[in-house]
Amino acid sequence: MENIELKRFWEKVKEELISSLPESVHHWIYTLEVSGYDKGVLTVVTGQSIALQWLKKNYNAQITEILKRITKEENARLNIIYDINAAKKLKKEAEKMHRKEAEAQQKEQAIENLSYMQSASNLNLKYKFENFVVGKENKFGYEAALSVAKNPNGKYNPLFIYGKAGLGKTHLMQAIGHYTIFNNPKLKVKYTKTDDYINDYISICRKSNDAIENMSKFYKKYNNVDIILIDDIQVIESKQRTMERMQHTFDTLYNKGKQIVITSDRVPKEIPKLTEALCSRFEMGLMVELTPPDFETRLAIVKKLASDSGINAEKSSLKYIAKHFSNNVRELEGAFTKVCAYAEMTENDITLELAKSVLKCKETEDVISFDKIADITADYFNVDTESIKGSARTAKVSNARQVAIYLCRELTNQSYECIAEFFNKKHTTIMYSYDQIKKNLGVNKENSAAIREIKQALKVN
Repeated sequence: MENIELKRFWEKVKEELISSLPESVHHWIYTLEVSGYDKGVLTVVTGQSIALQWLKKNYNAQITEILKRITKEENARLNIIYDINAAKKLKKEAEKMHRKEAEAQQKEQAIENLSYMQSASNLNLKYKFENFVVGKENKFGYEAALSVAKNPNGKYNPLFIYGKAGLGKTHLMQAIGHYTIFNNPKLKVKYTKTDDYINDYISICRKSNDAIENMSKFYKKYNNVDIILIDDIQVIESKQRTMERMQHTFDTLYNKGKQIVITSDRVPKEIPKLTEALCSRFEMGLMVELTPPDFETRLAIVKKLASDSGINAEKSSLKYIAKHFSNNVRELEGAFTKVCAYAEMTENDITLELAKSVLKCKETEDVISFDKIADITADYFNVDTESIKGSARTAKVSNARQVAIYLCRELTNQSYECIAEFFNKKHTTIMYSYDQIKKNLGVNKENSAAIREIKQALKVN
């Protein structure tokens, strides 16, 4: 018989054997490999010596009858040969199967452990690095957060993320927690809103029974961690006793080499009545700002929302949403959800016309760009735009540059890092320039007048 014909013949014989013999020996039949056929004698090999012995001893007669019926040969029989190479092959396959089963069990256990740890850490499963849309205005914050996640208690401790509501501060903070739990599960992560921290501390202070034990529980909850993620720290302002406790938590963790990540809607020095001690501690690491996403990033966000939800939408409808909802990501997501909900309820496709009818947005003017600000400022001060963006240090150019930097910060939603990139300067230089103009606005009447007239030229109040 040719090989193909022999294999087909064996498959037919094997099917008969499986249907006729007890289920307890089926696994032995499956491991038999056909070797040859000659005048009614079908030769197969096995890597299991017990299969050879058991089949010959208990089922030889049944097997022979089956072969006679199929081959029409009176001397038909099954010749089973033990083969060392087949035995080795079976052993490798068995080991491979065991490894797969062990890996599957470990993976299942790991998922259970991760789910428990994520729940215990108070993390939201949707806030991960892989579903954070990165744009030029938040790239620095994203990379800083990822660096902290990969190397806790490295050079960025504490990491202080600030910006207005809905820009992704909590997302990045919790992404650090998820990354750590998945990649370094031995580390204990704790996420807390500042409100919860305050309420826990107040509750502890109000309990009259066993103050030492109560404080010990509070200590274990917030101090016995490797990474603490504290959201919305600005809420702590004016709460003197809680600030003292927060300082103690900070110092304990920092001195033990633990990573601290904090978010706020503003920089520490702009939080009223924040103690000088806490302010200096928050500023001692890396501070990064998140600003509203530009159009390209907003469009990428709504495209991802549509893709993740399996929703088909006209590109023009997504552009419409991205254009008209520019303040923050939360607002953008809400607009997208509203359009999707209406489309689903009315059984309509998501088109530009549908988005317009649902959202009813007023047409907005084009945003003010850095280039436009730089050009009009240069024209006002009678200097070249390239000089403002360059390294010239004459008093006239330096002043014009600082005014342009101030206006870029005031009139756009862009971060210091983005402004620094435009002016080819360090972001600390940009912060200094902005602070200098802002501080002297009431004193320097020339600059105050310049800013007022440049704003009028830009058609802003």
